[in-house]
Amino acid sequence: MDVSLIAIGNSKGIRLPKAVIEKYNLEGTIELVLEKGYIILKPKSKARKGWDEAFRKMRENGDDTLLIPDVFHDEDSEEWI
Repeated sequence: MDVSLIAIGNSKGIRLPKAVIEKYNLEGTIELVLEKGYIILKPKSKARKGWDEAFRKMRENGDDTLLIPDVFHDEDSEEWI
């Protein structure tokens, strides 16, 4: 697909067709990657997206147990008061 550079103030930009924006769920900020002579535009994923569902599944499967104790027997809690 060819797109033209357009003037935006003192800069230049491109316009993306509505179909492309909708297909790739582009909104707000997108990620620009410069790689080996290519310019790649990617939808910016939200930090921690899907974590709530993953944690729910972990709980259902009993996989949400601590790997190390949150309190050690030799820990002096008075030290933190």
